[in-house]
Formats: sequence, C-alpha cells, structure tokens
Amino acid sequence: MANTKKKGSNGGKFILGAAIGAVAGAIAGVLTAPKSGKETRADIKREGKKVVTKGKRVAAKAQADGKKAIAVAKRKGKKASVKAKTAAKKTAKRTTKRK
Repeated sequence: MANTKKKGSNGGKFILGAAIGAVAGAIAGVLTAPKSGKETRADIKREGKKVVTKGKRVAAKAQADGKKAIAVAKRKGKKASVKAKTAAKKTAKRTTKRK
C-alpha cells in the first residue's frame, strides 16, 4: 500500500499544541488556586499578558522562518528554471541538427 502521508515538518503543529497546553495549564492552575476573586482575576490578566507576549514572539519567529523558506524556494526555483531552459535549448539544437 502506498504511503500517502505528507513528508515535512510538524514543528508548527507541535508549537500550537504546546501553546494550547500552556494556556490550559495556566488557566487550570489559576482557577484551582485558593484565592479571592480579585486575586484570581489579577492572575488571569497577568497570565493572559504572558500568553499574548509569547504568542507574538512565536508568530514573529514563524513569519521570519516562512520568509526564509520562501526566499530559498525562489532561489532554488530560479536555478532549476535556468537549468531546464539550458537543457531544453541543447536538446532543441541537437534535434534540429539531425534533420
């Protein structure tokens, strides 16, 4: 049976899972702590800010990594295009000489 699973990085899924787990853990910890409502709200606000900050940092890194990957793909694509055009020209010259 053919393997239809995509090959590639699952880093994005791992990071998303880790972020969701961190948020869930922080919420569970805050909500189960024996504190007053005012203290709990302050904790939630503080933890929320931490999550937002970390999320922005992760998103910025993902964006930078994506831009690098796009640049590499473009460079390799141009290189492959030049090779293909050169090979096509050589093949065309050989076939026209045979006629």
